[in-house]
Amino acid sequence: MQARAVICRALSDDIGSVKLETVQVPDPGPGQIRVRLKACAVNFPDLLMIQGKYQHKPALPFSPGGEAAGDIEACGSGVDGFREGDAVVLGIRHGGFAESVVVNVEQARPMPKGMSYAKAASFQTAYLTAYVALHRRGALESGETLLVHGATGGVGMAAVDLGKLWGAKVIATGGRDDKLAVVSARGADHVINYALPDGRLGGFRDQVKQLTGGKGADVIYDPVGGDVFDESMRCVNWGGRILTIGFTSGRWPQAPVNLILIKQISVIGVRAGEYGRRDPVRGEENQRQLYALAEAGKIDPWISHCMPLEHAVDAMRLLEGREVVGKAVVTMNGYSPRPG
Repeated sequence: MQARAVICRALSDDIGSVKLETVQVPDPGPGQIRVRLKACAVNFPDLLMIQGKYQHKPALPFSPGGEAAGDIEACGSGVDGFREGDAVVLGIRHGGFAESVVVNVEQARPMPKGMSYAKAASFQTAYLTAYVALHRRGALESGETLLVHGATGGVGMAAVDLGKLWGAKVIATGGRDDKLAVVSARGADHVINYALPDGRLGGFRDQVKQLTGGKGADVIYDPVGGDVFDESMRCVNWGGRILTIGFTSGRWPQAPVNLILIKQISVIGVRAGEYGRRDPVRGEENQRQLYALAEAGKIDPWISHCMPLEHAVDAMRLLEGREVVGKAVVTMNGYSPRPG
């Protein structure tokens, strides 16, 4: 059968080099399913793969998109537990910016009951990152103060949500007041705009100290790095934990070992996917816990932009330009959800 897909045929710094094409979609083979997609989340790895800058480098040509949701339209031989018409969520490294895709059945899970296609396509990566960081690696406890940097993005907003769910006092930082207003409305106890007049990020240390009675944050969730990490070292509580998630600032910071020693703090690296690959038993348990939270209505990703497949490049440019709050989603096959 034929379907439309966004195709990358040559690596380029310009993400607009990808094109919407009509491609042939094969029948599913043994242990495979073909899924008619309704939504696919937009993530930074999608952009980086097009640019050839991501650690996973799919063979050309390929379609971006790693988190998707839709309905099974055909099953290959040997597929157990699924049937045609079932709504599923896919965890794939690429291929999701398409109307239809064939995947191994192990890459699919039943869509959480009561969750829309758009939200089902948006929660896996962000909330798994936050879950592994805060629960497995950071051992966040009820009553502790959690400082979340980059709180207006997908992984940051997920950390705010789980932190509040688990009883933490949450201080959230971001670079724009309008974005932080969304985070505040969703439950953050305090928000801080850390954008400085010269374009750098910082200026939150004194506010965090004031909000914590001079002690500092117990757990700091940092997907930003750079100057934000440097200043976080100055407002972490004695015995606290700084969780290094990534470096969206573009600079890898250097941890001052004297402060680590004096404050007896821990600087902890977090790679949620690798955690599951290294420890498959706990990795599967993480997934079960996430899906239980989703089905209980305790996970609700915020989606600021929903754009049809033919505007997938526009959706990626919004993410590239830091215009997205929470998540952006590409939609297919007539599916047209509202943002929110």
